[in-house]
Amino acid sequence: MNILISGASGLIGTALMQYLEEQGHTVYKLHRDKQIGSFYWKPEFGHIHLDSRIHLDAVINLNGVNIGDKPWTQSRKKAILDTRIQSTQVLAEAISKRSQKPSVFISASAIGFYGDTGSEWADESSPSGKNFLSDIAKHWEQASRAAKDAGIRTVNIRTGVVLDKKGGALAKMLLPFKLGLGGRVGTGEQYMSWISLTDEIRAIEHILQNTSISGPVNLTAPEPVTNDDFTKTLGSVLKRPTVFPMPAFIVKLVFGEMGDLLLLGSNRINSKVLQDNGFEFQYPDIESALQSTLKN
Repeated sequence: MNILISGASGLIGTALMQYLEEQGHTVYKLHRDKQIGSFYWKPEFGHIHLDSRIHLDAVINLNGVNIGDKPWTQSRKKAILDTRIQSTQVLAEAISKRSQKPSVFISASAIGFYGDTGSEWADESSPSGKNFLSDIAKHWEQASRAAKDAGIRTVNIRTGVVLDKKGGALAKMLLPFKLGLGGRVGTGEQYMSWISLTDEIRAIEHILQNTSISGPVNLTAPEPVTNDDFTKTLGSVLKRPTVFPMPAFIVKLVFGEMGDLLLLGSNRINSKVLQDNGFEFQYPDIESALQSTLKN
């Protein structure tokens, strides 16, 4: 397959590009510099060039600034929203106008769509939540509508917390945990729906190949864990104590709304569509996932 990826330099995009090339696919990056390659764009200005001489079988959109690496000022929240919506709209509209349209458009979303689910399970049929994260996901998915309306199989991948030692949430936790300074956050009862980076990219390829999959798809392992269980498991894998909890009021004081939603919020998500369509997780439980990523 000829596959175009936006956001190919991020944690998921970098691993996905390498994996797809190893599987024999031809992968193109959507660059910001028009001097590089045949596909380039500046979505904030609505500019995009997709070489019409190269047929694209699939387009994967992973573009968007990191949601948790800077404080949520009003300008940062605008950037989080705009970089997702603008890029998705520009790309979806561009591929919908090609004379030879791709067979599938896979566009990033997030399990934040469901809001705080507490201890209740949510799957792809569950309603959206009512907070900043759910607003992002709703608008993000709506921005892909042009591709769907053009008859392109469109899949919105609602990804959970991606675990890899090189980036994302786990990478930020490793130093304090290795120093023996880790501990639960708040009560520790909030659920975290996660997925190993390995299964994330395997799931995306599964979606590419499985033409019966469309619409929203949760990319989360089948066994969500509470923050307390995650903390204990990470400590056990690292052979370090986890006796320094972070109270909820400290989280809110230091991180504000971002901490309240990302660290104290609860997401117990079922990856029903993936599993109903035959996907088998290589790392279905948190211990095997952490053992693997921290060993490699």
